[in-house]
Amino acid sequence: MLPKEILRKVRRIEITTSKLVTDMLSGQYESVFKGRGIEFDEVREYQPGDEIRSIDWNVTARMGHPFIKKFVEERQMTVMILLDMSGSSYFGTAKRLKSELAAEISAVLAFSAIQNKDRVGLIIFTDRIEKFIPPRKGTSHVLRVIREALYFKPKGRGTDIAGALRYLDGVTARRVVAFVISDFFAKDYKKALSIANKRHDAVAITITDPREVDLPNVGLLELQDAETGSTFLVDTSNAAVRKKYSDGARALIEERVKVFSSVSMDHMDIRTDKPYIEEFIKFFKKRKKRI
Repeated sequence: MLPKEILRKVRRIEITTSKLVTDMLSGQYESVFKGRGIEFDEVREYQPGDEIRSIDWNVTARMGHPFIKKFVEERQMTVMILLDMSGSSYFGTAKRLKSELAAEISAVLAFSAIQNKDRVGLIIFTDRIEKFIPPRKGTSHVLRVIREALYFKPKGRGTDIAGALRYLDGVTARRVVAFVISDFFAKDYKKALSIANKRHDAVAITITDPREVDLPNVGLLELQDAETGSTFLVDTSNAAVRKKYSDGARALIEERVKVFSSVSMDHMDIRTDKPYIEEFIKFFKKRKKRI
């Protein structure tokens, strides 16, 4: 039995995100994702007017006369949400924790998918695979995805993005639209992203809190690494210390952007202190223009 507080949060997110999808994102999701894939249908004999590049040369050689491969547009898609629940996701100094914002973004994606009759699944990961919900359709299934995104208690604290992407390939037989929601403050995931983006239509959604980039001037401040548990004191009254912290954070952010660019992976940058819907609309417009 889920606590009433969680049920209230699920209901609030359901109302907010479903209305958001209907009022502001209706049609945009479909225009940039829907029906862009093709799947193999059959091999048939060549007919006048068929394109030469469609010829299946292996079958043609065996049969002694031309055959072509026939493909059909893939109407139903599968959307997979890879949700990072490592220790750093339970941080937030603005309106909400990064984990709460990630759950709401997951809901937006899930409701967008079922509105277009697509299936949606969820992979929750830390430094291990914590939970897998196979892709299905329907509102009740989406509500389960939201509940897990909000309520699930992970065992791990670290981050293994590469491991999550390898797991995705193990549970999907076909090309999917894969949204990876994380702060991407991790290591050694570039190769895995590159492979995943070639096999699937992959999109990175980064979530950042303003205090991960800039420290306030509040004197001595005890900070804790959310993934290792180690603590240390920082003198935030020292301008040089604040600058070093800020420079280091921005370098990490620039590095992850370079990684996305190098593997030609689409991405959205979401912050806990700013409305995320603007970033969604900007992303959809940019992607639609490119398509």
